[in-house]
Amino acid sequence: MSVRSLFGSGVPHGGWAQDKGSAPLRFPCREKVRPASGSPHLRQSEGGDIDINHKGLVSVSCVTEWWSEDEMNSTFCRGRSQWKRRKESKLIMKIDDTENLIEVMMSQQIHSRRIEGLDKNVWVELTKLAADHAVVNLGQGFPDFSPPNFVKDAFTRAINGDFNQYTMASGHPPLVKILAKFFGKLLEQDIDPFTEVLVTVGAYEALFCFFQALIDDDDEVIIIEPFFDCYESMVRMAGGQPVYILLRPKPVSGRLMTSADWVLDPAELANKFNKHTKAIVINTPNNPLGKVFNREELQMIADLCVKHNVLCISDEVYEWLVYDANKHVRIASLPGMWERTITVGSAGKTFSATGWKVGWAIGPKDIVRHLQTVHQNSNYHCATPAQQAVAEGFMKEFGRLGAPDSYFTNLRQELQLKRDRLAACLMSVGLKPIVPEGGYYLIVDITGVKVDLPVSTDTEEPHDYRFVKWLITNKGLATIPVSTFYSSDHKKDFENFIRFCFVKEDSTLSKAEKILQEWKSTVLTQ
Repeated sequence: MSVRSLFGSGVPHGGWAQDKGSAPLRFPCREKVRPASGSPHLRQSEGGDIDINHKGLVSVSCVTEWWSEDEMNSTFCRGRSQWKRRKESKLIMKIDDTENLIEVMMSQQIHSRRIEGLDKNVWVELTKLAADHAVVNLGQGFPDFSPPNFVKDAFTRAINGDFNQYTMASGHPPLVKILAKFFGKLLEQDIDPFTEVLVTVGAYEALFCFFQALIDDDDEVIIIEPFFDCYESMVRMAGGQPVYILLRPKPVSGRLMTSADWVLDPAELANKFNKHTKAIVINTPNNPLGKVFNREELQMIADLCVKHNVLCISDEVYEWLVYDANKHVRIASLPGMWERTITVGSAGKTFSATGWKVGWAIGPKDIVRHLQTVHQNSNYHCATPAQQAVAEGFMKEFGRLGAPDSYFTNLRQELQLKRDRLAACLMSVGLKPIVPEGGYYLIVDITGVKVDLPVSTDTEEPHDYRFVKWLITNKGLATIPVSTFYSSDHKKDFENFIRFCFVKEDSTLSKAEKILQEWKSTVLTQ
C-alpha cells in the first residue's frame, strides 16, 4: 500500500527523505489500516501530526476510532457498534524507499482521555513554592487555629472507645441521623438518614460523586464564575461540558465594593439553559469572592431549574460564615427544588477541622442512591472516629443553634472581625479589597500596584500568577491568583485580582500586616 494513497495531500510530493526533520504535516486519512495482527481495524482518523525519523519510521499522532473484527466483517457494520472506542493513539508506520507501507504498529498513550489538560493544579504548584520559602500563608483556605475543644475531645473519646473499625459505608449511623435531624429542621424536610444522606471523604468527594453519578458524555453543566476550580475538572472527567456564566461587578462610587455588587445577568443566565443542560452548580457563600446569593437571586435560578428540569448541586460548605446582616438561604428550601438538589456540606469548614475530611451530600433518595453507587465503588468509607466526633459536635450545636453560646455564632463573629481587620490593613496600604459577605476569603484589586515582575517563560501565564509568585519569593507572603477560578476564556479579564484568606490566628494576620506596611513605601500605589 502506498503511503500517499493513505494520507493523500499530507505526503510531500518529493518523497519523505527531503522532509525529514521538517515541521509536522497535517493529513486526512483515506483508507482503513490494519495495525498489528489481531488488533482492531482503524475506522477513521481525525487528522494529526506526521513526524519522520532517520530510520524510515513515520510517526502519526491522531485521534482514532476502532471497529471490532466482527464489525469489519459484517455487511451491516454501520448498524452494529458493539465495540467502538475513540482513543488518542500514535501510528508507527515503517516505509521503504519507494513510499510503500511495510508495517503499521500502534502505540497508545498511557493516560486516559478523561484527565487530559487537568494535570496543572495551582494548589500543588503554589503550596510547593510557599514551602520552599519562609512565608506568612494567607493563601490556602484553612484555619491555623484549632477546632473547638468539644469536638477534639469527642475525637479522642472515639479513638479510645470502640469507634476504630468500619462503620456503615454510606455514613456512621449517629452522624447521618443527626445530619438528617439538623438539616431537616433547616430545610423543613423530613429527611431519611439512611437513604437521603451520604457521608463522604470531605465535600470534595461529595462533588465528585455527584458528577460521576449524574453527568454523561456531552451533558452541559452550568458553572457560575468565579468558581472553585475542581468544578470544571470534575465535569470534564465525567465527560460533561462546562457552560460558564460570569458574576459581573457593578460600578460603585463613594464606598468599597462588596461581593454583593457582583451579579448575574438574568437574560444571560436564561440563555444558558437548553435541552442539553443537565445541572447547575451553586456555591454560596462563594469561593473566592465571598458572595452570598440572596433569596431573589436563588429564586431566579430555581425557576429556571424547574422550567428546564435541571439538577442543582449546591456547595454550601461556608454556610455558617455569613457576615453583617446577610442571611444564608438554602436553595433546596425553595419550591420545587428539594426533589432536584444535592446540598453539599463540610465538617472541616463547620468545625474548623479541614484535615478530618468529613463531608456530606443531602438530597432526595432517587438522586442520593446514585451518588452512593459511586461512593461504594471508590472511597467506600470515611474514617469512623472522625464521623463520631462530628456527630457529637452537631448534637451539641443542635440544642443551641442561634444562641449566643453556639460555636457557629461565635466563629462567625470572630471571623467577621478578622475580615474587617485585613480589609482595613489592605486599604491602608492603598489596595482595594472587595469586602465579602461570607466565607474564608476576600479578593483584592492589584491594578494599581507597580512591580517589576520577572518575564515569564510561559507567555500565557496570567499577570496575577506572576504577581503571586513574586510576592511569595520576594516578600514572604502567600496568596492565590484569582484567575485560577475562571475558565480559560475569562482568565485574562480577571488577572488583576488576588485572594487572601483571613481565617488565621491574630498573630498570623499581624505578620501579614507588617509585611504590607513595610512594603507600602516602596511598592504600592498611585
